[in-house]
Amino acid sequence: MNSRIGYVAFNTFREAVRDRVLYNLIAFALLLSAAAVLVGEISIDIERLVVVNLGLTAVSLFGVVIAIFMGIGLVSKEIEKRTLYTVLARPVRRWEFVVGKFFGLTGTLVVNTFFMAIGVFLALLYVAHTFQKADLWVLLALYFIVLEFLIVCALALLFSSFSTPLMSAVFTFALFIIGSLADDLRGFARITHGTVGAFATAIAYLVPNFSALNIINQAAHGFAVPGRLILYDTLYALLYSAMAISGAVLIFQRRNLK
Repeated sequence: MNSRIGYVAFNTFREAVRDRVLYNLIAFALLLSAAAVLVGEISIDIERLVVVNLGLTAVSLFGVVIAIFMGIGLVSKEIEKRTLYTVLARPVRRWEFVVGKFFGLTGTLVVNTFFMAIGVFLALLYVAHTFQKADLWVLLALYFIVLEFLIVCALALLFSSFSTPLMSAVFTFALFIIGSLADDLRGFARITHGTVGAFATAIAYLVPNFSALNIINQAAHGFAVPGRLILYDTLYALLYSAMAISGAVLIFQRRNLK
């Protein structure tokens, strides 16, 4: 990362830290983790299962909300405040601005995930009174959630490079919902023929496969995740994010900012 990208990324992270809405979302996610403890105590012999499921789901959902909420305004806010012209007046290229914004946003989400993960593990410690070897799969599930955030950030930045904040939010959230059902879409495409089947197949493979990144249930039950799947999902998330950011760069390069 060159100094100009680092400069944009650091300022994006600093602005995000100052946004009090993020603190409210993190606090709410931690409250859900605490609620998972209460629900787990009501449910006999499945305390850990409930805590992991609810806790990781809270981390995932609120992280996606933060990614969309921040990502859709990364470009539009800079244009509205006219700070973008000041940045581009310096020796900062447009592609460096976009990439820097992406790194700043993902860095913010990694830090937020860290604090929300602390809440999940504190809830686990309260329920089980000790950490178990199976808790390592919870860490892996959190890693997969971060990969999910990378794609969401890239998509939000892609749509924000040419659309309004409202439409960017709608497009990103719609892709997240569809991508969470990608496995079902592929199953539907396999049993459907003709034009409908071809269209379903195209959609199933074009949308981000968020369902492949969801291993919350496996982590809750302590099931092992194959190393090949970890490698595949990591490469998939990095490649999909890179393509989305490349699209954002190409669009932003040609955008008339006057």
